[in-house]
Order: sequence, then C-alpha cells, then structure tokens
Amino acid sequence: MNCTKSELLDALEAIVGDAGLKTEAADLESYGKDWTKFTKPAPIAIVLPADVEQVVDLVKLAKRLDVPLVPSGGRTGLSGGAMAPSGELVVAFDRMNKILEFDATDRLVVCQPGVITEQLQQFAEGEGLFYPVDFASSGSSQLGGNVATNAGGIKVIRYGMTRSWVAGMKVVTGNGELLSFNHGLAKNNTGYDFRHLFIGSEGTLGLIVELTMGLTSPPKDPTVLLLGVEDMAATMPVLQACQAKLPLTAFEFFSEKALKHVIEEKGLQRPFETEAAFYALIEFENQSEADLDTAMEVFEHCVESGWVIDGTVSQNLTQAKALWRLREDISETISKYTPYKNDISVRVSKVPEFLAEVDALVGESYPDFEIIWFGHIGDGNVHLNILKPESLSEEEFFEKCGKVSNWVFEIVQRHNGSISAEHGVGLLKKPYLHYSRSKAEIAAMRAIKAVFDPANILNPGKVI
Repeated sequence: MNCTKSELLDALEAIVGDAGLKTEAADLESYGKDWTKFTKPAPIAIVLPADVEQVVDLVKLAKRLDVPLVPSGGRTGLSGGAMAPSGELVVAFDRMNKILEFDATDRLVVCQPGVITEQLQQFAEGEGLFYPVDFASSGSSQLGGNVATNAGGIKVIRYGMTRSWVAGMKVVTGNGELLSFNHGLAKNNTGYDFRHLFIGSEGTLGLIVELTMGLTSPPKDPTVLLLGVEDMAATMPVLQACQAKLPLTAFEFFSEKALKHVIEEKGLQRPFETEAAFYALIEFENQSEADLDTAMEVFEHCVESGWVIDGTVSQNLTQAKALWRLREDISETISKYTPYKNDISVRVSKVPEFLAEVDALVGESYPDFEIIWFGHIGDGNVHLNILKPESLSEEEFFEKCGKVSNWVFEIVQRHNGSISAEHGVGLLKKPYLHYSRSKAEIAAMRAIKAVFDPANILNPGKVI
C-alpha cells in the first residue's frame, strides 16, 4: 500500500462519505468473511459505495495506491470468495440495492448489484412474472454475488443457472473503466460476449455495478412428489420416467441421515412411515387434473419396477412447502456440527456411481465420519457434507478432510466432473482447481485477468 492507513481512510471518506465507510471491529469481522469462516478476517476497512461513480473512483484510487479490493455481496458463499484475510479493502454493495427500471414487454428488470435475490423474486411476482433462480440463501444473497458465482439452486433442471438470466451488465474493471455488455439484447452476434467472462469470475475481473435480468412466466401450481428409494442407482430410471411424463421444475435428493437431522432439529413430521436410504423430491407443474393423474401413474410404475418403496404427493401449497423444508433446511440444521462441505458435479448419469465410490472411500479411511448427502441430482450437482466428530478438534478434523478432498477430487477428475458446481473456487477450492482445469486453461484464465485487472487489485489470490 503506497500510503498510510490514515491517508487511505481520508481518501475513502472523500469518495463515499462518512456513511459509506466502516472501520469498527465488529464491521471488519462481519464484512470480512463469508459462510466458510475458515480463516480469520482482517480487512483494513469497509466501503459501501452509493453509485457507479463512487465505484469507479474507488477502483482508480485502489489502483493508484496499490490497495487490494474484495467485493462483498450477501457473503453467503461457501468457497471463501469474499474472505478478506490480509488487509484488503472490502467493497460492499448494500447501499446499491435498488430496482432501477422494468419493461413488461421485454420482461427485463434493471437492478443494482446489492438487490437481494428474494427482493427480485417478490418484484417479479408483483408484476405477474417469475425470477426462477432460487436457493436457501435467497433472503440474504445479493444479485451481484449470484452473478459473480453463477449461482444455481433448486430449479436448474428447468430454468438453468444464473447465467441464463443475465441479459446485460455494467462492470468496473481493475483499470477503473466502466464497461457495458449486451444492453438487454435477445440477439447480439458482434463477437466476444464479455458477459460470460464476468459471470462466475468471482470479482477477479471487475466489480459488477448494474445488472439487466430476465423474467419469465410463473409455474402453475407447483406440486411436490417425494419418493423413497433404497438404491441410489434407482433414481436414474425414476428421473427418466418423470422427465418423460411431467413438466418438471426440480429434482432434488437427500439421504436418510440428512432427513433424521432435520426432523430432530426442526420438529418436522416424517413424510411417510417407511424409511429409505435416499429420497427424491420432485416438483412439477400441475397444469391440469391430468398432470396429477399422470404423476400417480409414474409413481405406481416406479413402485412396480422396484425403484421406489414409498412416497407421498402434496395436495396444496402448504403441504408442498412442508415437503420442501425437509430438503431446504438441511444446511442450516447440520451447521452446528461444523460440516466440511464439498459442492461437486458430474454428469447426471454418473451420480449414483460417484456417490458409491466416495462413500466407500471415506467410510474405509474414516469410519467415525458421518457423511450427509443432498443436492440437485437432476443437474448432477451433489453436496458432500462430513460432520465433525466430537472427539476431534476443528484443526484435526479439517486436516483429515483436506486429505479426503484430494481423494474425492481424484474421483471427480476420473468422471470429468467439476470440483465446484455452484459456489465458485474462491480461496478454499483454489488448491484443487487442477482437478477440473488443465494447465493451458489456467494459463488462459491468468491472461484474461491480466487484461481486465493488470495491477491485480481485484480479489487477488482468489480462483487462480
């Protein structure tokens, strides 16, 4: 840093004002980390710009003074992408939280990056439309962070990742340049589409300062079918049967171990008396009475084929929400066990084989580890959670889990999968990037970063 801390704070206050600068210990702690919490936050200060011009001025100042910047959204990430452990300046977008424009004909809404996901969902609902990217942290995650990590969630099988809904964006590069991409166009065939470089770049190429997001028609009467399966391999023909007959919006799964934790912690009811090794949660549009009849036919076919041992279907919205809680409350429920998380993906058809390999490997090496599986099986994304035994300290536990990650990622690599399906690379996954990316690809990523951030001030040390 080419100045004293006092000089830096004075310069920052001149840009964002007293209301936009935070230096209290509690603020540094809160804004300097995300949900991973695996390293102690130590930012030099927190700035909260109020508009695009302030962001441009902040980046230019940071480049001139050689001050690293860490962009911060809702800080719900699980890969350490928003961690500030080494005296960085955190740029939080809480004050840039407005919906700026809406066009009903284009079904496009222009948002500032600090807009909360749920805020956009509610706005869309008020306009008779639907923003389909949804996940457990939608009440606190911000759009800028969603785009920076290409967030996925529970509706990907029908609606795709966040990438599918970004019609335009404005970014400030590491040079302090304001760039505008695509302008909301449905067709734009004029060379490189830089949107897709910045989507999923985790703030390493530029700071997102405005987003044009697409909306769609809402699903009609989402209905939930919950099925118990004894063999994970059986979920594949079940998925095929459901896709062939029903307008699916989600196809999730979780294990019996996960269900027991949720029922005990949240006081929820077991969905049916029969215990199964795994559960498939299927949501479909109940567009007519025929769809519900078809769902029952699919269920009976799956039972007769020996793939499913029991099941239930929601009769109304309240029951659908109750069944979704069995899946959506898992992360919060197991958080008290200090879980070691891996967010990984393989081709959908390879999921059962992959899960069996990982279970066998971890079970043989660490039989005292409890493994909790859940995730989005319809798009090949599974979440591996290892719960810390009481007998181990956190340090011992994470050291052993580090070895597990290498083993798991070797299996991922054999399946041509991804070490990070929807939470990015950040700090936590960076040592393992080579399992999913070749040396040539990583070199190309470095070269691209050098174009947009030649001084390496934007989220340095993350991803690559």
